[in-house]
Amino acid sequence: MAVVGAGAAGITAAIFAARAGARVVLLERTADGGRKILASGGGRCNVLPSLAAPERFVSEGSAALVRRLLLAWPLAEQRRFFEQEVGLPLALEEATGKLFPRSDRARDVRDGLLALARREGVDVRFLCTMQSLRREGAEWEVALAGAPAVRAARVVLATGGLSVPATGSDGTGLRALAALGHRMQPTYPALTPLLSEAAPHAHLAGLSLDVELRGPNGRPRTAGGFLFTHRGYSGPAVLDLAHLVTRARLRGEAIPSLRVRWRSMADGAWEDALAPSSRSAGAVLRTHLPARLADQLLAEAGVPAARPLAQLPRRERMALLSRLTAYPLPCTGDEGYKKAEVTGGGLDLGEVDARSLESRLHPGLHVCGEALDAFGPIGGHNFQWAWSTGRGAGLGAGSVR
Repeated sequence: MAVVGAGAAGITAAIFAARAGARVVLLERTADGGRKILASGGGRCNVLPSLAAPERFVSEGSAALVRRLLLAWPLAEQRRFFEQEVGLPLALEEATGKLFPRSDRARDVRDGLLALARREGVDVRFLCTMQSLRREGAEWEVALAGAPAVRAARVVLATGGLSVPATGSDGTGLRALAALGHRMQPTYPALTPLLSEAAPHAHLAGLSLDVELRGPNGRPRTAGGFLFTHRGYSGPAVLDLAHLVTRARLRGEAIPSLRVRWRSMADGAWEDALAPSSRSAGAVLRTHLPARLADQLLAEAGVPAARPLAQLPRRERMALLSRLTAYPLPCTGDEGYKKAEVTGGGLDLGEVDARSLESRLHPGLHVCGEALDAFGPIGGHNFQWAWSTGRGAGLGAGSVR
């Protein structure tokens, strides 16, 4: 059998297919494979989250199916796999709940997985670019650029999506699935920085702080780091809700309003902070916020920084409170696939068998990873999806005789 794509899902699929008894060839278009693994986590690779969060995944498919696919390989078992079988000790980053290799080297993750695949007997071939995929009688034919085609009874498609094309993701697999008649959900950049055309906050570029970010009507919401950029906004909180903007643009809809509670202060905390006192409005805000941001919010609310809180008229107090607890983030677009961590959309989940990830249209074809229509928040959740669906596809394809 053949696995196309040596990313997180593909290498995992190859390992488990080989363990199930299949002779496996792993085809990868780049010279070394696993480039998204290498680029993730600032070169550290956030291998797993400490807690699963299937309810935070985005898909047009059934939430119950997403949960089933994600949790088919429990987190504890995945951690045991990496530590005991890959030989990669993991460490919990308490502040974020993320699991990283103790070495803090993403390369150790990629190299460890490839080494395990080879130990299991997988034939790993680099610089093999799939041009097309078609059924030829009882076999599949994977046509390769500048090399003889590979024929196999079963194929696992783990070619990823469209995000970070520099790593080798160009949508080849998605196009192949569509050409085979599968139902595809429209793709869009997800977990990507947002843009603001007028760049009203360009002078705040570089400021980073914790926030709570909310979508329309207060849902969904997320909390975490927020970063002002020269062109817009980034940071974990922004990336987690960026799909609200990118999906709206895809559908030709108005961009939804995102609102920020600065510093993620608990409900009522800003109200208490602005209670009448002899302290000035500027002094209070600068205690909790970077000075440049505090001054910006004061100016927008029309509140003199030197004015004592006891002398704030109700109108000014409410204007300031609104900007502290529900600040409308002016977004006009996004950074696209170039900086998106994952691809939204892809193969409709109803097109595959939930146990084996085998196509319901084409027997012998299994799909896993980012090519499937589901993605989660940042923090290792998308790797968890890749490991879990890769294992499922590998076992499903490798166990058939």
